[in-house]
Amino acid sequence: MGLCFRKTISVLPGVRLNISKSGVSASIGTKGATINLGRKGARGTVGLPGTGLSYSEKLPLPGDRPGRQPSLLGKVVGWLSGS
Repeated sequence: MGLCFRKTISVLPGVRLNISKSGVSASIGTKGATINLGRKGARGTVGLPGTGLSYSEKLPLPGDRPGRQPSLLGKVVGWLSGS
């Protein structure tokens, strides 16, 4: 097992600065829905607070070519409805 380092600093309500061995990122959101912006791009996460269940995926950045993939919210609604 390796040694890990991570420090989270609350900048404003709903905005956190995350510092780790691999770099710095910012998280924006609340329990249940968060967007993380870091050197590898943007990642959106939605979850059911208190259950440990969540869904996360890479989000397109401005300038990325749009695809025909449903949005993160569309995928989560489909997953929750069982389709």
